[in-house]
Amino acid sequence: MVGVADAVSPTGQLDLRGRALEAQMVREALDDAGLTLADIDGVCHHTSSMAFAEYLGIEARFTDSTMTGGSVFEVYLEHAASAIAAGVAECILVVFAQTPRADRAAGDAPAGGRPGPPGPNPMFEWEAPYGLQMPKGGYALAANRHMHTFGTTSEQLAQIAVSTRQWAELNPRAKVQTPLTIEEVLASEMTASPLHKLDCCLVTDGGGAFIVTSAERARTLRKPPVYVLGAATGNTHLMISQMPDLATTGGAISGPRAFEMAGITPADVDVFMGYDSFTITLLLHLEDLGFCAKGEGGPFVEDGKLGPGGSLPTNTNGGGLSYTHPGMYGMFLVVEAVRQLRGEGGPRQVDGAEIAVAHGSGMVLSCMSTAVLGTEATL
Repeated sequence: MVGVADAVSPTGQLDLRGRALEAQMVREALDDAGLTLADIDGVCHHTSSMAFAEYLGIEARFTDSTMTGGSVFEVYLEHAASAIAAGVAECILVVFAQTPRADRAAGDAPAGGRPGPPGPNPMFEWEAPYGLQMPKGGYALAANRHMHTFGTTSEQLAQIAVSTRQWAELNPRAKVQTPLTIEEVLASEMTASPLHKLDCCLVTDGGGAFIVTSAERARTLRKPPVYVLGAATGNTHLMISQMPDLATTGGAISGPRAFEMAGITPADVDVFMGYDSFTITLLLHLEDLGFCAKGEGGPFVEDGKLGPGGSLPTNTNGGGLSYTHPGMYGMFLVVEAVRQLRGEGGPRQVDGAEIAVAHGSGMVLSCMSTAVLGTEATL
């Protein structure tokens, strides 16, 4: 990986939208890498990679419009790395922009709401009529199951929000930078029991881009390359009502496979960037990827090990809970992981970071994708 960029604002709202914001992200990622548009021969875009390639004037050798929700950018990373290894393309661009706040202010927010998979959506027929508010209702089901089965507490979930906020306090670009306590999380409005408002991610504008190329090409470019050591995806369901086990996600598939490919164990991870649409989302990731045993996520996070100075620095930019969350947050996991491995974290930099994991979660705990990134091509 050779070029990254993201656009956020402490106000939560950006001036640019749509193609203008995407174009800005492309320019910044190209500049970060020391490349030009003429170097790009592959495009990934969650709406239409063909339309975006046409907009950029690229005749792409690789095109991908896979749609798995918030994990799609880790999926794209896996696909791009595979395509480059197979010689299909040499420089693949992945881009994203979504501006729910600016769209709403302009009076043209999309009527369809949050992105979903293409084609007929069975959720509209078999789930929506029964009144479960989505997506928070689905995550509340998972949180209730975890609490019932393992004794997890609201205080333990709140600690995740507190640790994440501690990172945001070190990030001047974060939407929310004020200190947070467990008591404040528990005192916030109950949105979908047992999840409080501060257990839930932000709603902000945002955009980002990254570029994947061959290791040989990367070594000649502007900044130290970050290598893709392992990547895997696990999809268990689309509708939350069909989730095989509400307390276990597809990360139990993708995590071990990606770690085995990279030749690492969870103990080797210096920085963990885990999708935190809700506090329960991150807790499930920690268990399913093997940072702790299933059911032990609550006690695992109690000592603040996810925050600054902790043994598992997690979501060092402030996460979806405090940094930004325009929807499909997986882009920002990759960007921050790369910046940490390049030593560009500033006050939030994790000393000596050599291995970072970006773990995306798509739809309603439906599709998980894990990418292991490192400062060296082999361990």
